[in-house]
Amino acid sequence: MATATSKAGPKARQPRFKTLKTIVAALAVIAALWLVWNWNSIKGQARLGAAYGAHITCSCRYIEGRDMASCETDKEKGLEIVRLSDDPENKRIYASVPFLAEAVAERRGANGCMQLNQAEIDAL
Repeated sequence: MATATSKAGPKARQPRFKTLKTIVAALAVIAALWLVWNWNSIKGQARLGAAYGAHITCSCRYIEGRDMASCETDKEKGLEIVRLSDDPENKRIYASVPFLAEAVAERRGANGCMQLNQAEIDAL
């Protein structure tokens, strides 16, 4: 028989913080697995975006003769992450997707804008 002076036993409840922590950890594991599974595709898309951005901007800048600000407006939707820089002395455009890919295109006389291969980029 319980009296007013007796103490209740410990409650068997799981704190919400522990449940939230478990859910966040599970989501992080799922995100990491997705990233590992799709890494080659992500890297390939980054390379493609950088190469496209360099080539299109090189053509805009050195064939059409427009300035970089004007050429930035030619970027397709989805290429916002591609960073472009200009080397007017060598007529080159550098494009990069941070931490994933880089590409360089340069004006080569009558051939127009050409993508540089990795050995040419390393030699710069």
